[in-house]
Amino acid sequence: MNQIDSETVSFAPDDAVLVLEDGQVYVGDSYGAIGKTTGEIVFATGMTGYQETLTDPSYDRQIVVQTFPHIGDTGINREDPESSRIWVAGYVVRDPSPTVSNWRATGSLDDDLVAEHIVGISHIDTRKLVRHLRSAGVMRAGIFSGDALLDDEGRLKTVAALIDEVKATPQMKGLSLYDEVSTKETYTVGPCGEYEGKEPLYTVAAVDLGVKGMTPHRMAERGCRVHVVPSTITFEELTALNPDGVFFSNGPGDPEQADPEVELLRKVLDAGYPFFGICFGNQLLGRALGFGTYKLKFGHRGINQPVKDLTTGKVEVTAHNHGFAVDAPIGETVDAPFDNGHFGKVFVSHIDLNDDVVEGLQCVDIPAFSVQYHPEAAAGPHDAAYLFDRFVDLMKTSKEENRNA
Repeated sequence: MNQIDSETVSFAPDDAVLVLEDGQVYVGDSYGAIGKTTGEIVFATGMTGYQETLTDPSYDRQIVVQTFPHIGDTGINREDPESSRIWVAGYVVRDPSPTVSNWRATGSLDDDLVAEHIVGISHIDTRKLVRHLRSAGVMRAGIFSGDALLDDEGRLKTVAALIDEVKATPQMKGLSLYDEVSTKETYTVGPCGEYEGKEPLYTVAAVDLGVKGMTPHRMAERGCRVHVVPSTITFEELTALNPDGVFFSNGPGDPEQADPEVELLRKVLDAGYPFFGICFGNQLLGRALGFGTYKLKFGHRGINQPVKDLTTGKVEVTAHNHGFAVDAPIGETVDAPFDNGHFGKVFVSHIDLNDDVVEGLQCVDIPAFSVQYHPEAAAGPHDAAYLFDRFVDLMKTSKEENRNA
């Protein structure tokens, strides 16, 4: 069904109802689990890769709207997840596939959503919804079905009551979520592919702030041994791993609420470790260097975002998932603001061609760089895979310099 004016909306106990905090209401069918969920509602523009989207920890506490209308055709399998569970708070699709057709499928998406208690809604006008979010900005929302639509006396709740439940949900700005999604124990991903069974070329300490499974795999493909460590790791524990480089992953929440990670990163940079950051890691590098961060109106989420590498002039089609960005000057090399240029000079290395949002930072005087998007690209294009080669080259150069020192 289309969006209905909240003053005239009607729904039945067997409906699913999506309510936005600004009063818009969408009535459709339940999809996945029955119940209630609330969170920040965002949209993802990928035509493929719904399983990777659902299991990306950066979607923690977010209700995801798929702009591609037909979802679930290929079911689910046990090879594509980016983590051990589904992280989205809720799921909104237009037309769920009634059948599954793929040789790798082990089940249906609907059954997986039910098994993991993910409340969703289907058969609403997702195009209208996304157009609204693009103009009004992302906001809090809730999906209600089954008993969640009824009050204590068994009567249907009013729209006003549902909106009140939505507004009781914390806003994304101001939330610290990276500890919530991080691994609790260190685990190691060994060299794979042509390097499998061989001594690692380099050792990476990867701080898990919501890491996707493909990220350490991309490093392992290049001969790295990757220790994926909890967000709570201390600098002393990190150095005990004797890493050749340090990586900060993607993750959910507001980067302004990550002071402990910023302090850890400053110690990493002071110690001279080659550093690479992705997404949340890019935002934390920006903050460590003294730049601010801000919340985007509706963010970048999908596998079709054009980014220009200002160091080469090349344009990449990239995978994104972020709602915050770094506030840094484009087109000039500047002193990093922190502590009167303590970390030397830095420049913006990548920009989004849709809106000129900062998509990468490159330090000049220390071995550190980062990007806002996802070069591991699962699912998505592989245009940005070279960034892992840059990180390996950075570790190689640093190792040779230390050997010759």
